[in-house]
Amino acid sequence: MLASCGDLPAGGPNAGQILAGADKEDADFAVYAVTRETLPKFAAWPSRGATPAGGWIPRAKGPSSQIIEAGDMLDLAIWDNGDSSLLTQSGQKVVELKGIRVSPAGEVFLPYVDQVYVAKMSPDRARNTIQAEFSQIIPSAQVQLSHQAGRQSSVDLVSGVTTPGNYVMPDRDFTVLSLIAMGGGIAKDIENPQVRLMRGGKLYAISADRLLKSPSLDTTLRGGDKIYVESDGRYFLSLGATGREAQIPFPHDKVTALDAASLVGGLNDVRANPKSVLILRNYEPSDLRSNETGPSKERVIFALDLTTADGLFSAGEFAVQDRDLVLATQSSLSNTKSIIGLVYDAFGITTRIDRLVK
Repeated sequence: MLASCGDLPAGGPNAGQILAGADKEDADFAVYAVTRETLPKFAAWPSRGATPAGGWIPRAKGPSSQIIEAGDMLDLAIWDNGDSSLLTQSGQKVVELKGIRVSPAGEVFLPYVDQVYVAKMSPDRARNTIQAEFSQIIPSAQVQLSHQAGRQSSVDLVSGVTTPGNYVMPDRDFTVLSLIAMGGGIAKDIENPQVRLMRGGKLYAISADRLLKSPSLDTTLRGGDKIYVESDGRYFLSLGATGREAQIPFPHDKVTALDAASLVGGLNDVRANPKSVLILRNYEPSDLRSNETGPSKERVIFALDLTTADGLFSAGEFAVQDRDLVLATQSSLSNTKSIIGLVYDAFGITTRIDRLVK
């Protein structure tokens, strides 16, 4: 029975079991203590689960009116009060030209005028341009223009909102948050919502929380942009003597070791060893460094001592990363209680183990 005490039931391994062999030259993992002195070094190491390449596009104020683009449709009403006109018949004062599509070259064809370039113009400017062209052949002509935005003047709100769909931009100062609001806001069931912008074959990303707090990051949209909102895909694992053993999604952009301890319901009062909370992380081979600007091995264990002020402050600054394993090791006292309990049970002695150990 005593020989079997090394294989006792437990809620998790103890620190000695996990760290065994760490001091050997051929160890396939490295152990680092998280302290005030080591925090800056670890913060500079490569991170996992970062924002996709491309970052985010800061806001650049656009024109407060619509802009005509290729594919848009124009309706024209040309008024002529002259006695004779090239466009109107006798007694007719207005001729309507409807459904004129702006060509890929940004031009529209108009009778007696030929091609007129209107792309990148506001509707008012395009009307003035067209009227100036007609006035050369019909001095009394007056033009009324109606603009219908096409594909290049609209954006797609794909998912993560109450009402996804294709939305025409009311002007060229239309931003990401304005579009999300137009779509009814972010769905309530999304965990730590992340906003993605697809533009020109590139993907940009930012958290909704950061976007809401930084007006300078509320990107001005362009025609053809696609916006979708999704839950933060990052998570960490919780095992050992914690209040919750599970896969824990990131509720915020940054989750510290102290945040993680709170998210898992804290350490178990009876079983956990607060002097040895471990965070296990896998790095890529390309992340390895020999000069301490990166980890020395792919498998790394960060050790925190939550019984000291420095350990607690450091835990509040050390960032947990995507797919990390947060392990609260088992206290040796818990194992001692288990051993004594087995011995007393074997001899039929009934007493309170807690009192004996104390």
